Amino acid sequence: MIQRYSRPQMREIWTDENRLRIWLEIELLATEALVKEKVVPAADFARMKVGAERCLADTRALTERAKELERTLNHDVIGFTTAVAEQINDPASRWLHFGLTSSDIVDTAFAVQLVQSADLLIEAVRVARKTIAKRAREHRLTPCIGRSHGIHAEPTTFGLKLALMYDEFGRAEERLRRVREVIAVGKVSGAVGTSAHLSPRVEKHICRKLGLRPAPLATQVVQRDLHAEFMNALALIGASIERWAVEFRHLQRTEVLEAEEPFTKGQKGSSAMPHKRNPITWERLTGLSRVLRGNAVAALENVALWHERDISHSSVERIIFPDSCTLLDYMLGLLDRMMTGLNVYPENMRRNLGLSLGMWNSQTVLLALIRKGLTREEAYSLVQRSAMQTWATKHAGRDDADFVAQLLGDPDVSKHFKSGELEKLCSVDFHFKQVNARFKTVGL
Repeated sequence: MIQRYSRPQMREIWTDENRLRIWLEIELLATEALVKEKVVPAADFARMKVGAERCLADTRALTERAKELERTLNHDVIGFTTAVAEQINDPASRWLHFGLTSSDIVDTAFAVQLVQSADLLIEAVRVARKTIAKRAREHRLTPCIGRSHGIHAEPTTFGLKLALMYDEFGRAEERLRRVREVIAVGKVSGAVGTSAHLSPRVEKHICRKLGLRPAPLATQVVQRDLHAEFMNALALIGASIERWAVEFRHLQRTEVLEAEEPFTKGQKGSSAMPHKRNPITWERLTGLSRVLRGNAVAALENVALWHERDISHSSVERIIFPDSCTLLDYMLGLLDRMMTGLNVYPENMRRNLGLSLGMWNSQTVLLALIRKGLTREEAYSLVQRSAMQTWATKHAGRDDADFVAQLLGDPDVSKHFKSGELEKLCSVDFHFKQVNARFKTVGL
């Protein structure tokens, strides 16, 4: 089901056809370099390319034949080279895979696929950030209560929440750009990385043509800490998606209802309760982020291989990398959809601001009293006393509970303020003086 929602380009990167196409490109680049090294006659290479072009013209047929051979050979790369050699159908095919080991092809092609995937993920983050930025500007000065420990704290704006989200996904984009470079590493240095059978010039030629850099040193494989870093970057982006999914799930609770995920025409919320509008998409994103983290753990387990190489990493990577790249692509597309259609309810935000009876002014009054000359301990005690009395009035069922009124009624507090001074100080606008400046700090 996940792949149905991901972009076709991402799915195509991880097809067998694309993988074998890259394998064949590497084989041809290797032979091309060997022509320059005067190992392979140019005429032989020309005949090889004719057969290779037949393979590229029908990668599906090549893939099917390679898989058919693999069932007998029990080796995917040999199945591939045998299938290509059949199409070359010429003694020149002896130069195919000359001096190479399987991992030279597999790991280098793997790097190409990861770079291709990173490019799509970078674009997906960029698109989502653009949507987030639009919604942040829309609600730049929409007042809402800030919460710490889930409890009312001080006022903020819904736009500032979204500006923070925009900034966080800026780091996601940076991580992807960074790990794109980290993972853009190929190796064509032989069975244990010594370049005994091919000149390092061959490796440089192949990597340059593919937009990769040669690994400074390798064993039979590129070292897997690089791949683990890539997977951890994906998991971190998933964690950021989850962080905001949890935020919006809380904001959609009936008692809060400050924001709500899109509920489309014809959608049903519950098989039992027709009234339900549940945050199912945010919950889905929360759950899927766990898959990315689990896959990142598997990538970390792949770092420790025996000596110059074992094959314990291979089976894991065939699952976790296509799945994680496709999954994150899907999640980012879904995030963009959620932010585009997010329902925002400013009236409920104003209502919720009133639930704490103005007590979100407590720090403002505390600091004002300190400026008047009270010690911090004296000021804190006075403000807390009025706050606790306000709560007690509220809990007693009275409807006249009001923090500012309680402060004004306390002579130990009111004597420090001129007429109207405290009321002016205790306003929502007081908290929004720096909103525009904070927007500018994140480029909004």
